[in-house]
Amino acid sequence: MSGENGESGGQVLDTPLTRLVGVRHPVVQTGMGWVAGPRLVSAVANAGGLGILASATMTPDRLATAIREVKERTEAPFGVNLRADAQDAGERIDLLIKEGVRVASFALAPKPDLIARLKDAGVVVIPSVGARRHAEKVAGWGADAVLVQGGEGGGHTGPVATTLLLPQVVDAVDIPVIAAGGFFDGRGLAAALAYGAAGVAMGTRFLLTSDSTVPDEVKKVYLGASETVVTRQVDGMPHRVLRSDLVDALERSGRAGGLLRALRNAARFRRISGMSWGAMLADGRAMKHGKDLSWSQVLMAANTPMLLKAAMVDGRPDLGVMASGQAVALIDDLPSCAELIDSIVTGAAEAIRAQRAHLAGTGERG
Repeated sequence: MSGENGESGGQVLDTPLTRLVGVRHPVVQTGMGWVAGPRLVSAVANAGGLGILASATMTPDRLATAIREVKERTEAPFGVNLRADAQDAGERIDLLIKEGVRVASFALAPKPDLIARLKDAGVVVIPSVGARRHAEKVAGWGADAVLVQGGEGGGHTGPVATTLLLPQVVDAVDIPVIAAGGFFDGRGLAAALAYGAAGVAMGTRFLLTSDSTVPDEVKKVYLGASETVVTRQVDGMPHRVLRSDLVDALERSGRAGGLLRALRNAARFRRISGMSWGAMLADGRAMKHGKDLSWSQVLMAANTPMLLKAAMVDGRPDLGVMASGQAVALIDDLPSCAELIDSIVTGAAEAIRAQRAHLAGTGERG
């Protein structure tokens, strides 16, 4: 890290991430399904952070439109989150290359040939991981950076806290590491930098901004929340969400009821996405292989996009689930993305200066 004077409130934190991607600040907005659309992504980009467009719930045509809308709203770099196991992953990668998208992020590790194809075209590849061994694998395959999420993060999450997972990954790889899970302010960014990370990524904090398109009534639920829960009843995998009556009901529901609900949601998602049953089955096979899931777990995964859409798009928290990190309990406002990033970078610089002053004082007394 070098440099503390610059754009955001007179502060800039120059790190390997900012240099790699070409953004002003080491702050990343994650690719949240139904949330990270063109408006949010472009607002983050214009504020100097790295916005990531969520594409898993978009058709290729809709993704093309969304990318062009972001480019109309900003000239700053941005990224697109992709499913490496999707049947049309190659088509989507072609689109990113054609449109000059700066970053491709992945929730599942892309194979070496996909990484090489993107890198040859000048696209920065940043997979997300939840374990040291996964970070080592993608680094060995040529990934440019890695985003590591600890158990505090929202959505699909693991059991290891960020404070334990982050130093493991920083020590294991020689590429920039982005820390996620539990971050929401400048103190968190300063702490991540102290661990050796090159920046932080946040989902819940960016969901709760004035630039987010999540309905106001749903934002109010988030702002009033104090508890999250990790459930496997959404899609068969650990999923951190806000606690709600619906989630409690899902926890009480039996296996047969969950599978029936998944079949209905799969049919609904097929109509929205325009995918054929054959394409959905092919994606299911890839998901089963990539995540070592049973077929019942693959079927349950059909719940995720529709239960999230009910809340994040339709404004019905009573009918949908609300993915959320544990940091939600500490958030009580809806700043713009520009205000948020400014406060985080300024706060981090102030925390770093205060710590230096404290250590200098300690040294003088010693």
